[in-house]
Amino acid sequence: MAEPRWLDDAEFRAWIGYRRMRLLLDAQVSRDLMRDSGLSAPDYDVLSALTSSEGHRRRLTELADRMLWSKSRLSRHISRMEQRGLVTREECETDARGAVVVLTEGGLRAIEEAAPEHVESVRRHFIDLLSPEQLEVLGTVAETVLAHLAPDGSPEASGMQR
Repeated sequence: MAEPRWLDDAEFRAWIGYRRMRLLLDAQVSRDLMRDSGLSAPDYDVLSALTSSEGHRRRLTELADRMLWSKSRLSRHISRMEQRGLVTREECETDARGAVVVLTEGGLRAIEEAAPEHVESVRRHFIDLLSPEQLEVLGTVAETVLAHLAPDGSPEASGMQR
């Protein structure tokens, strides 16, 4: 086996810094979201995916793939969201075994009310701390890594579409 290619000081600083930043940033933005809207980060992710989908609907399996969750884990989460009136579940017309998750009026209202405070939290804890040049570099870095990790390298598969 080949000798490991250990990280040098700059690489280690970048890697550990990214990992710690991601954990702390995700935790802070999630706390703000819950405090401001009562939505969890997964709730917001589901609602956001549905609002950007044609007809405000998406197959459960596609949603699970997008969120990197198992179908059963997402199904349980969708059940909790259904109880709160944020989404409904319908049978899939093309696959009797499949389900389609549909955004309700209550879910649309919830994300529309949550979005302004959520984007302000993202700005306060991340975007506004960086220069335009840093944002450009970060965007390029993200696209490079996501294209490498996405099955087909497409923006849709990498999650980089708007």
